[in-house]
Amino acid sequence: MRYGVLGTGIVGAAIASRLVALGHEVKMGSRAAGNEKAVAWAADAGTSASEGSFADAASFGEIVFNCTSGSGSVDALESAGADNLRSKILIDVANPLDFSGGMPPTLFVSNTDSLGERIQRALPEVRVVKALNTMNCEVMVAPEMIAGDHTAFICGDDEAAKARVRELLGEFGWPSQRVIDLGGIEAARGTEMFLPLWLRLMAAEGSGRFNIGLLTAADPEAG
Repeated sequence: MRYGVLGTGIVGAAIASRLVALGHEVKMGSRAAGNEKAVAWAADAGTSASEGSFADAASFGEIVFNCTSGSGSVDALESAGADNLRSKILIDVANPLDFSGGMPPTLFVSNTDSLGERIQRALPEVRVVKALNTMNCEVMVAPEMIAGDHTAFICGDDEAAKARVRELLGEFGWPSQRVIDLGGIEAARGTEMFLPLWLRLMAAEGSGRFNIGLLTAADPEAG
């Protein structure tokens, strides 16, 4: 299958590399073809990897990942082109982090809106699914590195798109029962607002190699 990955940072590189390793064709997109990081990634990743502009990657991919910086995501997706993305699944991994005040960053949108919703509104004919934004990029593509039942969340307005994303996460190694569907794209408010806690957990742990899990009490009426 062909995937477009928008973004040349560590998240984009981790997802793109994992997709290639799984046997897919991947085009990494940046603001302009020939981006140094994208060229280097494609050279290292092999014959199934290529690079180009955001529009090139969006046109190439049957499914597209948004791994751009959250503050530039809407602009990047507009550059990718609504026609190139129309009717496709867009897996939004970005977070609305605002670094203007230093570290730790704050969120530039929260509570009554989310980056995921802004992207869906900007591209109403695209099937946006928010996923994998609550964890380190290593954990996204190799959940087995963490022992125990930890959790990935998805949300979006298109049920078929979410089902397809669940299948893809299964390829990454996520058991279906550990992928929790939170409902419509407005649920991205919750997963994005987890980031302030995630950043403090990372500081406390000294590493991003952790994740959260959902543990539930036994039903007292079940026996």
